[in-house]
Amino acid sequence: MGEQSSGRASSSDKRNKSTPEVSAVGKPAVRQPGASRPAAPHTTAPTAAEQSPVGKTSAGKKAAVNETPEKPAAAKKAVAKKATAKKAVAKKTVAAAGQAPARTTATKKTAAKKTAATQAPAKKTPARKPESRVAMVRRARRINRELAELYPYAHPELDFTNPFELLVATVLSAQTTDLRVNQTTPRLFAVCPTPEDMAAMDPERLEELIRPTGFFRAKAKSLLGLSAALRDRFGGEVPGRLEDLVTLPGVGRKTANVVLGNAFGVPGITVDTHFGRLARRFGWTTAEDAEKVEADVAGIFPKSEWTMLSHRVVFHGRRVCHSRKPACGACAIAPLCPAYGEGETDPEKAKKLLKYELGGQPGQRLKPPADYPGQPAPPMAPPAAAS
Repeated sequence: MGEQSSGRASSSDKRNKSTPEVSAVGKPAVRQPGASRPAAPHTTAPTAAEQSPVGKTSAGKKAAVNETPEKPAAAKKAVAKKATAKKAVAKKTVAAAGQAPARTTATKKTAAKKTAATQAPAKKTPARKPESRVAMVRRARRINRELAELYPYAHPELDFTNPFELLVATVLSAQTTDLRVNQTTPRLFAVCPTPEDMAAMDPERLEELIRPTGFFRAKAKSLLGLSAALRDRFGGEVPGRLEDLVTLPGVGRKTANVVLGNAFGVPGITVDTHFGRLARRFGWTTAEDAEKVEADVAGIFPKSEWTMLSHRVVFHGRRVCHSRKPACGACAIAPLCPAYGEGETDPEKAKKLLKYELGGQPGQRLKPPADYPGQPAPPMAPPAAAS
């Protein structure tokens, strides 16, 4: 009995000695000689499956089997989402910038050649040099002298024989040509030669007579009003002062200056669309308002030159320095003009743009001055008879 017990005990000791310690994570713990036993880590007790090598292996295999197909699928989805997002951003960027898809190099070269072949070379406008006030005034007065040599016959281009006819013709010239006014006024003045006669006219009859000039209803109202004012306030005579003229219906500073300068010999600057355009091109002013242009130009030239300066500049604007296509190549004052190059610079092409007597065409007056080198304008054709 005792031997068996000791034998059992010894065999048990042997088992204990041969079996190494197992750590909390299932791995053998190596103890150094003389070292104290390490304290067990404060962890959750392992499950039976974790303690058993067999259970751990089977659990690991199951996890591997379950996780292996999911990871590639998730990765593919993430990559696909990123690619879709990039494409969407690229499309939005292209659409926002209004850019077409990139062309090939050959297509770009072909398009560039076609563009170069169809487009005309850009005109080079010479840069303006800074100019002092004194230099500008000298240049402006030289332009006036050059225009005087070019247009020694410059005159008002409205037919008239007295101040009243000039006043009426100037009112009618708004928004139409002087030629159309000159073709209309002979019939008008044959019916109502005085302010008293015009003030007594039937409005519809007056409208019919001035219809060719356009805006005939508004113009008829102004003519009736100014004729009545001349009759009632000025004894049937046109006043010779600017302050009085501008009080008449339909009469502004431009009309008043035309009448004063050409019917009374009082100097005045007439700022119409031609004069304002050329004054800005010549660098005399930068203003758009007619009164400001008048004031700027009046400070450059002596008062004695104002009336004839107006005629010369208007003549040049109608014949050479047009609004859309200036004939720069045929302009006598091109070397003095800061705006040279805005129009046609080729001399032969520029000559074709000249108008009226410079272009070999009739003028605007039916009865021009004796020194006018061009042909008189033809009268208005009679209305066709009703069939």
